[in-house]
Amino acid sequence: MPLESADPYGGVIITGWHSDTAAPTERFKATVYILDTRLRADGLKVSVFKQTQNESGYWVAANVDPDTEIQIENSILTRARELKISTLN
Repeated sequence: MPLESADPYGGVIITGWHSDTAAPTERFKATVYILDTRLRADGLKVSVFKQTQNESGYWVAANVDPDTEIQIENSILTRARELKISTLN
């Protein structure tokens, strides 16, 4: 996903819309809120937005599985922990 905005002081990362070539009629956008400096599950909040293209070519909001946001949060925290460990060694 293309990075649209990142505010290190406010702790917000916003991506632009991204469509996969395998599903060109769907697109996704994500916002990540960093709520704490500690690598904890409650220190991160991810919001994922999905749109699908209707027959007229307009993009309309679609539902996102809530588990998707949790999986992304877990992936971010896992990678952040790996990076932290690598800097300690």
